[in-house]
Amino acid sequence: MTSLVHHVRSKMFILAHRRARGMLDGEYGSVFKGRSLDFDDLRAYVPGDEVRDIDWKASARHGSPLIRRYIAVRQHHVLLVADTGRNMAAESLSGELKKDIAVMALGVIGSLALGHGDPVGLVHGHAGGTAALPAASGDAALERLLRTVDAVGAGSAASAPEEQLEYVARTYRRRMLLFVVADESVPTERTERLLRRLRAQHEILWLTILDADLTELVQRGRRRPDIQPRPLRDIERHTAVIGPVAASARVLAAYELARTERDAARSAMLRRAGITEGRVGSADGVVSAIFALLERHRRGG
Repeated sequence: MTSLVHHVRSKMFILAHRRARGMLDGEYGSVFKGRSLDFDDLRAYVPGDEVRDIDWKASARHGSPLIRRYIAVRQHHVLLVADTGRNMAAESLSGELKKDIAVMALGVIGSLALGHGDPVGLVHGHAGGTAALPAASGDAALERLLRTVDAVGAGSAASAPEEQLEYVARTYRRRMLLFVVADESVPTERTERLLRRLRAQHEILWLTILDADLTELVQRGRRRPDIQPRPLRDIERHTAVIGPVAASARVLAAYELARTERDAARSAMLRRAGITEGRVGSADGVVSAIFALLERHRRGG
């Protein structure tokens, strides 16, 4: 069985020359720059302390000024958050399965983290439940995480990314870098509440895997009527999309409008929560998409 970690790193080597890989590594290292302190405890204010370190709420409760004390963090924990519901077994914009793009993206971030000595964990799941693999170091641990995501199939339970976010919010207290990989899901108020709660504690990067373009599939069929089009199926509902209906101009227009509104709503939600989003439609585009994502995060979105 071919190692997924080896496959990811080989693709990174092919897609990015040495200087670009060095820049990618540097962008990852900048995620925590200036943020490498963890809260330790409170103590009484003494003259000479920084006013900005006063915890005003705690001071009001205590009746006298209290200072927040911090300890330096030498090692950061990275938590990969992945949807492993059946949506990820659907086709992406490039025609590849979304799970294959997810494995590539998670493998790139995991490899960067391990290269910096940061342990990597995974939270994954679907409507049937959420599970976690503890943060660990080493290629064997990363391989196990990637294999878990790669096991997604059309027979998996329905996708439910909010459940994974809820699990993280409920379970993890340590400050971490969350790298979330999801498809073009419909944003909800619950999602936004969870993201705001998580963003208050963690650094968050969000990578959206782009759906297959129904309009392009239909147009391709019109350009080549001699080729029998493959049947279209809604993997989420396990139903077929009837050819003549899918090719209807009214249906395609409504589909395009709904997709545009959904994507705009998701992007707006993430901006309000202070989370940087990247988008990718193919495995070959993962390295450049993650580089751009890390760079925008460093610049503040």
